[in-house]
Amino acid sequence: MAFQLPIRIYWEDTDAGGIVFYANYLRFFERARTEWLRSFGLSQQVLREQTGGMFVVTDVRLRYLQPARLDDQLLVTANLQEKGRASLTIGQQALLNREHMNPSEPVLLNEATVRIGWVDAATMRPSRIPATILERIA
Repeated sequence: MAFQLPIRIYWEDTDAGGIVFYANYLRFFERARTEWLRSFGLSQQVLREQTGGMFVVTDVRLRYLQPARLDDQLLVTANLQEKGRASLTIGQQALLNREHMNPSEPVLLNEATVRIGWVDAATMRPSRIPATILERIA
């Protein structure tokens, strides 16, 4: 089951047309990935301090299907699709979850595939994800 983060849409998230500005989905997906890691007891700041490494986005593929609007309630998901030695591929979705709708049938608004790589924080060179991290997210 995918990790889910509820996000409400505010004025600051919308463009002049009253819909969510397309780049804001990247912010929503970033928040969901951060909270997904926290759900395993992994804080990105603590990881950097303790291991000297950190995750960075190396590839993003987005598909926009429908717009979100002011006051919409979204469920933003994160689901591990692939685990490698130095990178993770995470599938993500932004789903509309209106109060008058059946919550078991949210509407898919946007979906992404995000690849994050592990790098040495000092040099920004790729390196292997520590085994302790891979074990936790298994």
